[in-house]
Amino acid sequence: MLELPDSWVWDFWHAQDDDGTHHLFFLYASRALGDPNLRHRRAAVGHAVSTDLRTWRRVADALVHGSPPAFDQTATWTGSVVRGDDACWHLFYTGTTLTDEGQLVQQVGHATSADLHGWTKRADPVARADARWYEKVGGPAGWIDEHWRDPWVLRDPDGEGWHMLVTARSREGDVAERGVVGHATSPDLFTWTVQPPLTEPRHGFGQLEVFQAAAVEGRDVLVFNCLAGELSPERRERFGHGGIWAAPAASAVGPYDLDAAYLLTDESLYVGKIVDSAEGAVLLAFVNEGPDGAFGGCITDPMPLRWEGERLVVQR
Repeated sequence: MLELPDSWVWDFWHAQDDDGTHHLFFLYASRALGDPNLRHRRAAVGHAVSTDLRTWRRVADALVHGSPPAFDQTATWTGSVVRGDDACWHLFYTGTTLTDEGQLVQQVGHATSADLHGWTKRADPVARADARWYEKVGGPAGWIDEHWRDPWVLRDPDGEGWHMLVTARSREGDVAERGVVGHATSPDLFTWTVQPPLTEPRHGFGQLEVFQAAAVEGRDVLVFNCLAGELSPERRERFGHGGIWAAPAASAVGPYDLDAAYLLTDESLYVGKIVDSAEGAVLLAFVNEGPDGAFGGCITDPMPLRWEGERLVVQR
């Protein structure tokens, strides 16, 4: 388990180097804030390493927010890491800026590293929500921020180039169901073109957070996250709560069957990530609600995954 005595830990992403060492990049903020709901605008990106996904050693932080007028001047949020054809590591993350009206503009930033330890940020964002398809800053009540975050970057499974899956909201549709899989493409990881969303805004999710397209035993699945408060009334009535979700996927880049999305966990855990380990595919997540109902703020030990028919099941 990754638990820090003086800080809350929540969203995270993973990479594994040539020596087999696991690298965990995670959001954290000081517990001195008192209220964990204040953590989001104080977030920095920490870094820890492990050989077994259970015992972690913290190393130097990966990223901190920029200085005004940087696009990430408020906070640095969730992302992903991939290795490019140049053997360089590429970290994509969410940079946030608070407007004078109190709205957060979220954009995707990019940093590079030769060794997963020392990171160099690019000054400008590489992708932002395109108003042709996506809701922009100043949206409807309850959704006034510009939602364009949590970039999950992966190689094109059928050819050259790269895809980015992004937490986003459609500019059209029922307000409670506008959550979509935002999409951008790149030939080289440096130049990105925002594309129409990969899903439609009608599946019962106000937002789909922190995507991961993964394969477990050769079967593709899309993992994402949504709490009860961001579900449509119909989906909330059907499932009773939110948590970590999985949806059948025809491939890593879809189509995704969001109508058939099902819960992997309840809301006690959040931001699930599938990781390949020596024991097979496992799930890591952060503890959202402890036994007393308070925010947990730590990352679990690995939990085995298995298929039961058409559904992926977590062995907790």
